[in-house]
Amino acid sequence: MDEHFRAFTFVNRITSVKIGHQVRGSYQIPPDLAEFPLSLVGEAVGQLAAWSAIAAMNFEKRPVAGIAAKIELLNSIRPGDELELAADLESVDAEAVSYGGVASVRGKPVLRLEHCVGPMVPLEEFDDPAALRERFAFLCNSGTNENAFQGVPSVMPQRIAGENGQWIRANIQVPQSAPFFGDHFPRRPVFPGTLLMHANLQLAAALASELAGKDELPRLPIQSSMPIAKTKWAIRSVHDVKLRTFIPPGELLESEARLVERDSNAPVISLETRKGKRVIGTARVSLVSETTT
Repeated sequence: MDEHFRAFTFVNRITSVKIGHQVRGSYQIPPDLAEFPLSLVGEAVGQLAAWSAIAAMNFEKRPVAGIAAKIELLNSIRPGDELELAADLESVDAEAVSYGGVASVRGKPVLRLEHCVGPMVPLEEFDDPAALRERFAFLCNSGTNENAFQGVPSVMPQRIAGENGQWIRANIQVPQSAPFFGDHFPRRPVFPGTLLMHANLQLAAALASELAGKDELPRLPIQSSMPIAKTKWAIRSVHDVKLRTFIPPGELLESEARLVERDSNAPVISLETRKGKRVIGTARVSLVSETTT
């Protein structure tokens, strides 16, 4: 089966577009999935913005993941939900695109991106320009109801060192092969930055749970399957996200989550990912406490 536009594509249709300025669309999360992480909702918004930027560059260049000033994780989602996607481009040229956007479900925002910057690269090095031009026209006209996405392989951080409640270091093994590489991207497979973010958020959650145990604070749920408590820590925003290089298949990465601010109302965890001695990604995670019944 051809994985292009199937294994890692999260825009079903484009409902309106002002090329290079504004774009709206939607994506139906397949109902039979076990989960759909919020990191992939961010991917959907980024892909929608990319379509407008690619069209503005006449299908000669495309943006790739780079910088996100702030990602707000606002509400939970579940398989079967339809994402209402919106992206507003602040600027676009041959060097980069700058944009913000939001994903909603039934009018309720679930994720917001602020001040994202995607460096431009030659499109033909990563994909077929003619295929993308045809796909863009298809999305703007009829779009699709096909539930093509079948999920992604689990990429779990494997702890190798740490100090309880202070820091955790873990290995992240990028798959040597996976269906999503056929879609991201056909001519040059790259491990998606949003999947790295998902793995690193799991690492941040593990550190937060240690902090909770040490200070008799509540546990941080990664997904809704975690135990429900009267009070809990939740990740509500990720700041200063930077991805500095492409990650090819099969790479062994090392990530570290470290508590850098211990404010009892809003602890902050820094995230850093390395390939050997080279830093390839960084971010900061803010935690908030929630009270449930």
